[in-house]
Amino acid sequence: MSGDAGPEEVLDGLSRHARKLVAELAGPVRRVRLRSGETVLEVEWHDPARPAPAPRAEVDPAPEPRVEAATPVADRPAVRAPVVGTFYRSPEPGAAPFVAVGDVVRPGQVVGIVEAMKLMNEVTAGQAGRVVEVLVEDGKPVEYDQPLIALEPLTGRDG
Repeated sequence: MSGDAGPEEVLDGLSRHARKLVAELAGPVRRVRLRSGETVLEVEWHDPARPAPAPRAEVDPAPEPRVEAATPVADRPAVRAPVVGTFYRSPEPGAAPFVAVGDVVRPGQVVGIVEAMKLMNEVTAGQAGRVVEVLVEDGKPVEYDQPLIALEPLTGRDG
């Protein structure tokens, strides 16, 4: 997309790309998100029996400043992304998250999902701990080995 294009032209281009992409993919598509600069086109289908909603465009707001926790992320144990993809906190839209702040997790417990190339990859805790912070919002892209959930190691009196 050209840097000189206006918002309507960018949106039209993204819409064309989305239609072409959905038409070329095999099987049902649940979500499409395309970005050109600050313009984002996102289409999501929640129920295959209902017609697809009209595409909506938005301009991403400026990122909110993040307040650093008392212990830097690098110094605390964390559950990390096993692959590059999209992080989901729950098994399906509208369902309760796998874990929440304050929950105790055990090694091997599923704490999220990373979708990569239409495959749902379980994210499991590598060690026991208490969830102190969810570091990535639901539905956001993640990189390989990115910290997703910060843990506090369990002490003798913890569960």
